[in-house]
This record gives sequence, C-alpha cells and structure tokens, in this order.
Amino acid sequence: MKFAALIEYISDKEKIGTIRPAHRAYLTKLLGEGKLAISGPFTDDYGAMIVYEAASAEEALTILQGDPFHAGGVFVRWTIRPWNPVMANSDLLPGFPG
Repeated sequence: MKFAALIEYISDKEKIGTIRPAHRAYLTKLLGEGKLAISGPFTDDYGAMIVYEAASAEEALTILQGDPFHAGGVFVRWTIRPWNPVMANSDLLPGFPG
C-alpha cells in the first residue's frame, strides 16, 4: 500500500544542502528495496512529498524516521496519508513509467 508523506522542511538551506547527499542515498536505497514509489521537493522550498510503499502507516513512519533528513532535523513536521494512485501521465513525468 502506498503512503504519501507531505513534509515541511526547516528554512536553513545550507543545512539542507549539507545533509542532502545522505538523504538522496537513503531514498536510492529505498527505491532499490521497493519501498519508494516517488519523491521530490516542492519548488517553493516548503519541503517535499515522498510516497512510500509500506504495509501500514506505522511502517511508513518508521521509514520516514530512518531518513537522514529526519535525524538531522530538516523535517519540521509531516503528515502521512494512505494514497491510491489512479492515473499518471508519463508525458508530464519524464523518466517515470505511466
């Protein structure tokens, strides 16, 4: 089951930039394990949306809490909601299968 996490970041861009390589390595690991559906930052510097593949909201929270951005204090607050993707347009998401 998919769980979408809407995450707010701190405003310290330097700190975010310092931790970002470890965060991206963690997401790459999740992708390889089949635990990450899609992720990306909001373009207004608010934070990001990460969609996890997990058996429960509790498991999704555990995955979120394993993120170096969480450990480093980048994640200020978040909400995790069960998500049911119904349609996708691969033309609007280059690099993602439709």
